Parts: sequence; C-alpha cells; structure tokens
Amino acid sequence: MHRLSGLDASFLYLETPTQLNNVCGVILLDPSTMSGGYSFEKLKANLVRRTRGVPAFRRRLHHVPLELDHPVWVDDPDFDIDHHLHRIGCPAPCGDPELAEVCAHIAGQPLDRTRPLWEMWVIEGLSSGKVAVMTKMHHATVDGVSGANLIEHLCSLEPDEAPAASSSVPTRVTAPNDVELVVRALVNLAKRPWGIAKLLGPAAEVVPQWVRRAREGRAMPAPFTAPRTSFNGTITGHRSVAFGEFRLDDVKEVKRALGGTVNDVVLAVCSGALRHYLEGRRELPQSPLVAMVPVSVHQRSERDDGSNKVTGMFARLPTDVSDPVERLRVITADNTHAKEHMHAIDADMLQDWAQFAAPRTFGLAVRVYSALRMPERHPPVYNLVVSNVPGPPVPLYFLGAQIDALYPLGPIFHGAGLNVTVMSNAGRLNVGLIGCRELMPAAAIAGLAQEMPRAMDELLTAARKTARTAAQKSTAKKSTAKKSTAKKSTAKKSTAKKPTAKTVTRKSATRGQ
Repeated sequence: MHRLSGLDASFLYLETPTQLNNVCGVILLDPSTMSGGYSFEKLKANLVRRTRGVPAFRRRLHHVPLELDHPVWVDDPDFDIDHHLHRIGCPAPCGDPELAEVCAHIAGQPLDRTRPLWEMWVIEGLSSGKVAVMTKMHHATVDGVSGANLIEHLCSLEPDEAPAASSSVPTRVTAPNDVELVVRALVNLAKRPWGIAKLLGPAAEVVPQWVRRAREGRAMPAPFTAPRTSFNGTITGHRSVAFGEFRLDDVKEVKRALGGTVNDVVLAVCSGALRHYLEGRRELPQSPLVAMVPVSVHQRSERDDGSNKVTGMFARLPTDVSDPVERLRVITADNTHAKEHMHAIDADMLQDWAQFAAPRTFGLAVRVYSALRMPERHPPVYNLVVSNVPGPPVPLYFLGAQIDALYPLGPIFHGAGLNVTVMSNAGRLNVGLIGCRELMPAAAIAGLAQEMPRAMDELLTAARKTARTAAQKSTAKKSTAKKSTAKKSTAKKSTAKKPTAKTVTRKSATRGQ
C-alpha cells in the first residue's frame, strides 16, 4: 500500500469532466519489424508479458473513508488487460488529419477511476501502412519524466529482445481495512498544524527574493501578466490535436551559432510559430506571451514518495519581436534569470504544500471557477503550457515494432487552452499539440503545427548566416595575420642584408690599407 503524495492527489482533485488531467502520447510504429509480421493478438500478448512485473500498470486507487486523507494505491484484484487495451480502425483515407481527429476524441474521454488509471488504443488502417498506439495515463500516476520511464518498460533495443520489465509477478498489495486508514488519516491531520508552521518560514523568504529580483530585472514573469489570446478562456471537454517534427541536429546547430540551450531554441521555435499563427489571425498582442514550463526536479528532490516531481517556471515568449535571432537572445537571457530564480526556491516546496490539498475544496473550487467562466474575467495567469521532455537518443522498439515517432500530449487547463509538448526521439524532436476544440478548432491547431518548421527554418537560416559571417571574419583575420607576419619577415631580412654606415666605413678603410 502506497499513499499518494499531495501533488499526485491534486491532479485527481482538480479534475472535472472538462479539465481532464491525463498525460497522453501517440506512438507511430513500423509494424514490418515485428518478428513474423504484425498482428493485434501478438502485440497484445507482448503487452501482457511486459506489464506483468510492473506494479504501476496494475494498481488502482483506494479511497480513505470520508476522504480524510489522500487515497492509496493497491493492486487491482480484477485486473484485465481488455479493460485497458482497445483496438480501433481509422477511417480511410487515414492521414495525419484523420489520425489527429481520432486521437482528439480519445483524449477527451475520462479514465475509469475504479481501474488502473491507464489505457492504450491501437489505431490501425493508416494510409502509410504504419500502426499508431495512443497511450493515456493519469497525471496522478506519472509526470513527463516518470511517464517516459514507464513506457520504456515496454520498449527494447531490438525487436525480439527480452522485456525491460521482469516477467515475474510482483508481491500483491491488498487493500487495507478502513479502520487502519482512518487511524493513519487522523494522525496525519493532527500533524498538519506543525507541518504548515514548518513551511511558513521558507515560504515567507520567497516573497522578498521575488521582489528583489523583480527590482533588479532578474525575476520570472509574474502570473496574471499575460496578454489575452483566443486560446485563453474556459475550456470544454472537446479536444483538438496536431503533430509536428523537426531535427535535433538543426536545433543544436542553432544553439552553437546563436547561443542558448536546446530548451531555449525549442522555446524560440514555439515563439516564432505562435507569432506567425497570431499574426495570420490578426490578433498578435503587443506584449510577449507567457508560457508555463514544467521543470523536472527528480534530480534535486529529497522526497522519495510520489510519482510527480515537478515544479513550474514562467517563461516569456517574445512574440512581439519580429527578428528570430533577437527572440532567441531575449529568451536565453530571460531563462537564465528564471532558472536562477527557480533554483533559489526549494525543489520540494510545491510538493510539500500540496500535502495539504483538500479533495472537496479543490474540486468545488474548480467547478465554480468553470461555471462562472472566471478565466474570462481576469487577465490570463499564463497563455499556454510548453514542455520539453527528453526521450530515447537511439531507435527503440515498442512491443516489437520500431518507433517512428513519439508525439506527447499534455493536459490543458481553464484559462490556458493550449499545450505544446516536445519530445526528443532518436535525433528528431516530435511535437504534440493539444487544445480545447472550441478555443482552437482542428484547422487552427493544424495551422499552428505547420508554423513550427517555418519558425525552425528561420532560426536555422539565421544561424548559418551567422556561422558563415564568423567563418569569413576568422579567415580574414588569419589572412591579415599571415600577411602581417610575412611583412615583418621580409622587413627583417631586408634589414639584415642592408649595410650599415659602420660597415661601409670599415670596408673602405680595409681597401685603403
């Protein structure tokens, strides 16, 4: 039995029928690599074998009586793979738009909380001959990093390689009795005042730090300072989805020539794409957009409980800047300050405060906030979520089929109806875009996805021009230095050969003798 951390549980409490907190992904597979050819039954058998030894795939929620404490994880005694693995066909001809439509519909459906909180949808009939697998996992079970690690249990470096997960059945965790849960909950409730008092000191120190950094121009953008766009509003349960892709080598080439980090370049690409998108719709704000960028603290966290180890960083997306090089320069400078600001705050602060999340209060607050359409009544907290998740650096095989692409799809929230998530995959960056259909219809989000390569090309062209200029200057400098050295050498030789007055006098005297 494992109690959910407060942050894990918060994703349950903040969920409504319109605000689903699922982490999704679309895996595009080449079925020709499967030994003996592809069949759904073979893929299903592989999935059963590889999930058998991974507890996260077989656990479900067990609630504490009267919701006195966060739920606990227990094994599902009635676990059945058929409740989680589904097979559908994409209507012909099934290209990217049709696949995106199917995935958008799946993304808008809630998970059954009486069972383990994950699903896989095998989508066949793609015109490319490939097979797509859409995964859905609740955010209470995974964040971006832990979700990617969990999927790796289903992957291998070779088609027929043994599964990464153990084939043995783990020790079962049965549901505890209600008396035990209530006693533990009461003990935790009794400790809450002390826990809150312990956190007040570090939290109070954050405020003057924020104020000081803001005065010095070194702070993250403040919430509620984002301009309003068409995708900032109250969301519905309908989703729209699109896919994009560009090369990791291109991103690194831009980084080498223009500076910054890979994440800075990714944000610059998103910024450029959003600028073109909003400009085309004649709604480009005069001030920069603000993105919420989830940041993993798995390496910094001192807590060993919970699946979600993440914090958030506000980042400016300078869509008001027309020059792509200047956009990247602004992002690099801002992100340097934002990272310094973020690292000055305890990595576990968000997780520690989330321990006091109240299920009834949180759930009621979100429903009231949505019903009153409050996101339209105040400036947006932020405009969108932009996430960059590290993926496999080498080609992988998912249940025996080679992975051609991994398109991640994160959740969207009231007030920010767009999520752009980027995942690296064997030298490419796959981009998954998901939005609220009423705020970003299918054609609109597809248009934004098409702007991604354009924004990347702008940066790449500028980077290559900068690299050529630098190379020409370097060549000219070397040539000038070489000529200067040659002149000095010639002058030295000339000086050595020319007779001095003393030499001439001495020679004359010698001849006279």
